[in-house]
Amino acid sequence: MTRLWLVRHAPTHVKAMVGWSDVPADTSDRAAFERLAAHLPEAPVVTSGMLRTRQTAEALDLPGRPLPEEPDLREIHFGVWEMKDFDEVSAQAPDHIRAFWDQPGDVAPPEGESWNAFSKRVDGATDKLIAAGYPDLIVICHFGVILRHVERALNIPTVEAFSHRIDNLSVTEIEAASGDWLAHRINHVP
Repeated sequence: MTRLWLVRHAPTHVKAMVGWSDVPADTSDRAAFERLAAHLPEAPVVTSGMLRTRQTAEALDLPGRPLPEEPDLREIHFGVWEMKDFDEVSAQAPDHIRAFWDQPGDVAPPEGESWNAFSKRVDGATDKLIAAGYPDLIVICHFGVILRHVERALNIPTVEAFSHRIDNLSVTEIEAASGDWLAHRINHVP
């Protein structure tokens, strides 16, 4: 059994769809980082390798040993929608963006990634980490990655997973054991 401590990276303050764009995180809230660090166990730490996750890990300064970055834990790839807000994309492709959010699955942004492709990528990376046998693992990652883990743990439809709030610097605790997943805590802000 592995307990995943999924930490959403610090805020970027970008008001657009940020997937693979390597934007920095705001790590100025020292009190929030101290509370979060005190809440987390001493465990290995893995990031997606994106700047915002690396900066969050550095600001947390956790005692657990860092593992190699896992790029398959990056956020969903928004393709040509990257760094555009919903209204901007909706003005150009209202049916397409509505289908992407309301009927997730095989619908993908132009030159981007569908939810199904994203889920397969994230599941593969997570399963590899779980197979390594860590009892606890801190994963500093992204909104979509955490929602995918919630969807998997609760065995719920994607659109239901989308209804969960995942705040920056929150922790979602997932227990993964031989195919059975449990969500112990979702979006806990210490």
